[in-house]
Amino acid sequence: MTAQRIYDTVADDFSRMNDLIIERLASDVPMVQKIAQYIIESGGKRLRPLLVLLSSQAAGYQQNEHLKLATVIEFLHTATLLHDDVVDTSDMRRGRSTANAKWGNAPSVLVGDFLYARAFEMMVELQNLPIMNVLSHATAVIAEGEVMQLMNVKNPDLTEQQYMAVIHNKTAMLFEASSHTGALLAGANSDQEKALRNYGNHLGLAFQLVDDVLDYQGDAAAMGKNVGDDLAEGKTTLPLIYAMANSSDEDRQLIRQAIRKGGLDDLPKVLAIVKASGAIEYTMTKAREQAQFARELLNCLPESDHRQALELLTDVAVARVS
Repeated sequence: MTAQRIYDTVADDFSRMNDLIIERLASDVPMVQKIAQYIIESGGKRLRPLLVLLSSQAAGYQQNEHLKLATVIEFLHTATLLHDDVVDTSDMRRGRSTANAKWGNAPSVLVGDFLYARAFEMMVELQNLPIMNVLSHATAVIAEGEVMQLMNVKNPDLTEQQYMAVIHNKTAMLFEASSHTGALLAGANSDQEKALRNYGNHLGLAFQLVDDVLDYQGDAAAMGKNVGDDLAEGKTTLPLIYAMANSSDEDRQLIRQAIRKGGLDDLPKVLAIVKASGAIEYTMTKAREQAQFARELLNCLPESDHRQALELLTDVAVARVS
């Protein structure tokens, strides 16, 4: 119900944004349009473009270019998903086959490139250099985050600090860019611009921390992916980092070996250790802290339905099950 209230706040804009997304997916190459449309329509929450719509209007924006900016953000995000699934050799996302599982790696990568290019075309149409600066920088940082994660696959020695750096680049950066560019589009004052930029960062961190918890206690049907996917891919996330630091030598070695090996052979044992160590509670506490940081940053904005929706979004980020 809370989540629905957030979307209701921008229902008309959200509908018009979705129409623009479909319109700007148009391509003379049938496979480009088919794959792009498949991934765009695969049931995502559209959280990042939602942030553009909410943050711009919370900062007083009253025109229509926020629809184009939100579409740019969605295309950037979708491009990263297409590339991520190839890198991770994923075969399921949001309960459906990934594009690479359905059409192969090469078409998925190339359509991801098309979406990046289309996003930058639309970015130029906005004719707003500060927004272009933020989004071009964010795109580079996200790519760096993906490389950082790739370098640390099957590395059980990743520290909490290093993990936070990875998820800032890989996930929080696009949340931050979404709320930041919304503020820039609205011509927000410097305090509001800084607050909305940092709001997106903290919200994105909270979102990823909860994602990493759900990988060890989520419901596969609700998530649209399998429990234990991170472990299967050899990803060292905060639940594992905390569990290794707060378990017996024997259990620590079991987790280290499971990370190095990848796969799901040791998943039941790892799940038991993670839960017994308090790692789930620790990671959720960190997520709630980030959500609270985000919420407090909104105090510099005037009271409005859009500000209330941004506040509710911090609750939804840590209460979700998918």
